[in-house]
Amino acid sequence: MTAKSTDDGGPRLALYGAVAEEAATLVIRRYSTSFGLASRLLGPSVRQPVQNIYALVRVADEIVDGGAEEAGLDPATAGRLLDELEHDTERAMQQGYSSNLVVHAFAATARAGGFGAELTRPFFASMRMDLSATEHDQASFERYIYGSAEVVGLMCLRIFVRDTDRSYSDEQLATLETGARALGSAFQKVNFLRDLAADLTALGRSYFPGIDAAALTDAQKNELLDDIDRELGLAAATLPLLPSSSRRAVAAAQRLFAELSRRLRALPAASILTTRVRVPDPAKLRIALGAWYTPGDAEELAR
Repeated sequence: MTAKSTDDGGPRLALYGAVAEEAATLVIRRYSTSFGLASRLLGPSVRQPVQNIYALVRVADEIVDGGAEEAGLDPATAGRLLDELEHDTERAMQQGYSSNLVVHAFAATARAGGFGAELTRPFFASMRMDLSATEHDQASFERYIYGSAEVVGLMCLRIFVRDTDRSYSDEQLATLETGARALGSAFQKVNFLRDLAADLTALGRSYFPGIDAAALTDAQKNELLDDIDRELGLAAATLPLLPSSSRRAVAAAQRLFAELSRRLRALPAASILTTRVRVPDPAKLRIALGAWYTPGDAEELAR
């Protein structure tokens, strides 16, 4: 049996896959300018797979934080939609096809990257927590951070390490996984701190355990930032191990969030409840340019 073809002679599944990837790219471009800047530093061979990953993350996030609520859906209905999205994602990773374009693009990336439900299930579990949990203890906070952020870093890492002819030892892979998890965790915690007021007033959520978001003190803020900076340092130490196709983009993202951390540290805790800290576009551009040469480039050229 031969594959059906489109008018231009191309296989239908290949065309469908290309359209799915275009849809994933559009999702990212419309939702995240910061991600768009960092992703442009990714090599062409890994840029699209990473966009495919983040597009699914964005769609799931909309169910629990955005459009679903504005459409009048109650948490139970939103939960059913999230369940359906998860089931569709697992089925597509197994079968290689979904009628949902974003899911189809993600599943193709997961199959190529060699990961599956062991990473997507913790992610969807964290998304599901946002439909009911308004506060966290230390254990639930750690589960949430792992599922919502660390596994996304691990998904991207699976793509990165396959885009090189370099052989990694088990110890090096473990080090890279530590860095990927630390970077994802730091990203999430910085965003929680930046969005402290919005999460509390608009969503009724307080993520950091044991902290009254409405009465954040400077000492508490600095303790949170110490933890964030430690994780950013762990991530920075793994940069030389990454392939050149991903190293610059990861370096840019790490430095962008380090700059956000610096700006948050300079701001009084009370001001965080009224000011959303951001990095101005000229500073973002300087960070991107500075990331063009990162530790590891010279070693790779010497091999």
